[in-house]
Amino acid sequence: MSELRTLVIFGAGGDLTRRLLLPGLATCLAAGVPERGITLVGSGTDEREDFAAVVREAFAAELGEEQLALPAVRHTLDSARWITADATDPEHLAALLDQVDGPLGLYFALPPSVTMTSCEALSRVHDSGRLPQDTVLVLEKPFGTDLDSARELNALLAGFVPEERIFRVDHFLGLPGVLGFVGLRFANRILEPLWNRDHIERIEIVFDEVLGLEGRAGFYEATGAARDMIQSHLLQVMALVMMDPPTRFDGVEIPANTAHVLRAARLWSRGAAGDGSVDDGSSGKSADGDARSLAGLPDGTPAVVRGRYTAGTVDGRTMPSYVDEDGVDPARETETFAQVVVEVDSWRWNGVPVVLRTGKAIGLPRQEIAVVFRRPPHDYEQFPSSGPQPPDVLRVGFEDERIDLELNAGGPFDSRGMTRTVLSTELPEPGLTAYGSVLRWVLEDKTAFTVRGDGAEEGWRILAQIAEAYASGQVPLQDYEAGSAGPASAGLAG
Repeated sequence: MSELRTLVIFGAGGDLTRRLLLPGLATCLAAGVPERGITLVGSGTDEREDFAAVVREAFAAELGEEQLALPAVRHTLDSARWITADATDPEHLAALLDQVDGPLGLYFALPPSVTMTSCEALSRVHDSGRLPQDTVLVLEKPFGTDLDSARELNALLAGFVPEERIFRVDHFLGLPGVLGFVGLRFANRILEPLWNRDHIERIEIVFDEVLGLEGRAGFYEATGAARDMIQSHLLQVMALVMMDPPTRFDGVEIPANTAHVLRAARLWSRGAAGDGSVDDGSSGKSADGDARSLAGLPDGTPAVVRGRYTAGTVDGRTMPSYVDEDGVDPARETETFAQVVVEVDSWRWNGVPVVLRTGKAIGLPRQEIAVVFRRPPHDYEQFPSSGPQPPDVLRVGFEDERIDLELNAGGPFDSRGMTRTVLSTELPEPGLTAYGSVLRWVLEDKTAFTVRGDGAEEGWRILAQIAEAYASGQVPLQDYEAGSAGPASAGLAG
């Protein structure tokens, strides 16, 4: 594919563009991608004469004076303009395409239902012969609104755009810790031989945050924690962490391998009533004969937990109860906390619990990937100790890219007995934001960290299992105080 010359953002008047896309593009351009810059076009149904000024303000907030003077940055700032158009109208779309130079990328910073309608209109533009052949589509999460709509959208796109020109965006795959995890695992011989059910007890992927609703009731009431974070982000991170080694790090192997992980994923074995509880072992055993219990978590930990924060104090500020926030309908029972336990039922991972957790208004938030290794097979009772030795744990922070390896040390010949040591390091701060990485991939035609069509569908399939557990009546919506660790039944060891 030829290098893109123009990037059109549909819905460019929204918060996503101002808060994330424009700063991300600024860091991308400052890194020299592309060297000549990009022509930036914002589009929406309203008139926006201030778009160029909004772009300049966003770039100035992210870059220093020296970076703002770079030719690529200057070209983009000078070319930024607004075209008023209805992205769901074929004639409007065709008229917009006539006003821009290709090759071009179309970024859908729109709600999923509007994106679907817009793609239908774009299909009609294609049928009329007015869609340039090298056009790239960049589709923001969530991809569809459920499994059926995701399938429908995939089928629609396949009718007029090749898969290699479709970027299904998940900016979590551009977070420093996630990108660094790939090299940590595959560029070292220490970890990969251990990366299986024989050596790993469980995996925790956690994104708790101190933020509450922050005035986003219009968005959050229609989504909730599981749909917003687990379906859209944490499942994709899980797939990247647990995929088989690719033969090539490209846009064929990595999306295929991550899609295979998601295809094998399901909620941890539930009770016969489908009540979201963890199997107590009476209904089956894992492949190695062990009872199917959650390693390292308290007995009785449910496979699905949901909660909603009440009033409290978080990070020194008072936060009202979620149900008292403007725009919230308490009867919707929107969850602000969701924790699920998933199993990837494959040869490599069968029997390994994977905890996916996200919560708002959490007092001491974790935002990390934690890999908990199995304990040694021999119980060294003669080691001076206050109790069973904890397992080794590898932790990688999502955004700070902190890497911690927690190990046991000392022993019977050490006067201190057994001790716990942590090998810790932080990598250099990345030059790109997560969205900067996403846009770099788009502009350089690198599809390795995009979501394949069937991968997006599998995420919705797993979310449907979570929704089924909610609807069963056996997964109550639990209150937890803002500033606490979340619902008590979550039981995550940390």
